[in-house]
Amino acid sequence: MALIYLQAENVNKSFGDLEVLSDVSLSLFQNQRTALVARNGTGKSTLLNILAGHDTPDSGKVTLRNDISVGYLPQEPQLDLSKSVLENVFNADDAISVAIRNYEKAIESTDKMALQHAIDEMDRLNIWDREQKAKQILSVFQLTDINQPVQLLSGGQRKRVALAAVLISNPDLLILDEPTNHLDLEMVEWLEDYLTRSQKTLLMVTHDRYFLDRVCTDIIEIDQKQVYTYNGNYSYFIEKRDERIRAKLAEIDRASNLLRRETEWMRRMPQARGTKAKYRIDAFYKLRETAQQKIHSNDVEIGVSASRLGKKIMEVHNLSKSFDSKVILNDFSYTFNRFERLGIVGANGTGKTTFLNLITGTLPPDSGTIDPGATLKIAYYRQGGMNIPEDVKVIDVVREIAEVITLANGKTITASQFLNNFLFTPDKQHTLVRKLSGGEKRRLYLLTVLMQNPNFLILDEPTNDLDIFTLNVLEDYLINFPGVVVVVSHDRYFMDKLVDGLLIFEGNGEISGFPGNYSEYREWAKEQEKSNAEQQTSSKGKTESKRPQPERKKSKLTFAQKKELEKLTDEIEKLEKEKKEIEGLLNGGIQDAKLLMDISNRFSEISKLLEDKEMRWLELNEFEE
Repeated sequence: MALIYLQAENVNKSFGDLEVLSDVSLSLFQNQRTALVARNGTGKSTLLNILAGHDTPDSGKVTLRNDISVGYLPQEPQLDLSKSVLENVFNADDAISVAIRNYEKAIESTDKMALQHAIDEMDRLNIWDREQKAKQILSVFQLTDINQPVQLLSGGQRKRVALAAVLISNPDLLILDEPTNHLDLEMVEWLEDYLTRSQKTLLMVTHDRYFLDRVCTDIIEIDQKQVYTYNGNYSYFIEKRDERIRAKLAEIDRASNLLRRETEWMRRMPQARGTKAKYRIDAFYKLRETAQQKIHSNDVEIGVSASRLGKKIMEVHNLSKSFDSKVILNDFSYTFNRFERLGIVGANGTGKTTFLNLITGTLPPDSGTIDPGATLKIAYYRQGGMNIPEDVKVIDVVREIAEVITLANGKTITASQFLNNFLFTPDKQHTLVRKLSGGEKRRLYLLTVLMQNPNFLILDEPTNDLDIFTLNVLEDYLINFPGVVVVVSHDRYFMDKLVDGLLIFEGNGEISGFPGNYSEYREWAKEQEKSNAEQQTSSKGKTESKRPQPERKKSKLTFAQKKELEKLTDEIEKLEKEKKEIEGLLNGGIQDAKLLMDISNRFSEISKLLEDKEMRWLELNEFEE
């Protein structure tokens, strides 16, 4: 039987009048990898704080197995800024941490006696493997300068230091709050593999759905102050959660139908009621309680309109940017297309955010030009979040931008109604910004960006701190967004669902393109790595032959070319359909001169696009044959 590592019983927590946790009970067993799923503002981080022993509940209790060590990564980790990366990673006062710190310091010094003493201590404690493991983890997280003061690091780097410290401490139970935030895609994949292989007992909060699917064995959901447990990964959770909601709705529906009959009976019953009647009366009140239950979807409603997008979007010509000797962009050119869904990926520090700052005019280039279209209206969701005073009411933040918001259907609503669509209740709207949870602040920031009615939307790490349910709604909105979307994100699920092309920032100013989503790119990259390795092995083992070689057949399409061909086929079909529709409009005798001009311009644009795409389609098909 699996050992219970941690148990919470009837945990309650309030902050003033706000009840955050209500009678929460759960158990964590050895070797379970559990995710906690709930909407923003429902107390996920508060619960993790309590379970890790960093906070106390108002009532209820948390029991931890006596011989269990706990490693905790909070959403906003607190590091000693006066100390180095190494000192923060091995911050404990235990003999092992002290020995490793002394050894690393001795290597940096010229004191041979100190170095010998440090080596002897490492030998005595037999901790060489742990020191090597620590360096490996720090290297994966790009924290190679272990003596660098933490105060010189960015917020993302500090989060990685804290995560590395937790993993290196090798606890029995890991509690992680948003561990994938500030990790690039390769780091996320490494962490995914590490947690799966190490068979750690784990409790975490994360919005990364691929991570959830591949790492977790169990899901705990908090919904409307009720706790539900699912023994399976994220895909299983989605399936069973839908079943649970459908079953509950059916139960409420049956109760409502039965209630009508019982209400009629209650009206007809005489005053003198026997024992049987009393039993039925009690059942009536229970039935009414069931029938009056509400299943709130609590889904964000994003129905914001977008400004009209003209023919010309944005053209980037020979753009270059460096910081001292570090090259970010080198003579880079790109033309954005209408309704493009572009993802930007690359390791941290390769210039993704710098590129966004350049095309939005936030940062000047060293050379090159950025030529925006006349109708272009950019909205930029920044990784750092919004820059507003914390002591301002939520409603005032929105009213500062607009009192009235236009929706996609042409209707207008007030700032308060718009906030309500984003799950800010009237009470919450009059709360100060500083009292919001991290996820609620990000949701508020998102709505302030979208209410600008942009037609060119830039999202830099939009998935950080947003709950899974909000992300699902945001994805559906962006898929149908009538403009250009440019996304930087480490969330593979988000990228796969949304983008149809990638810019890959490879470092040193090198940028390449890929016609597909992130998973397709990774598959192609692995094929390339495998092919290169095979070619190197083959070239080493071969000796030159003087015999004439048979003529080689044409190479087949690469994975990227196959994806390009599939995409072209789909695009040509859509353009031909639109062309026929426009021909019908032009033959219909349009009276409006401006509308006629717009339609004619679009017809010319489609004709040119079709010509280019059909030419490329023929090239690829000839190559394939």
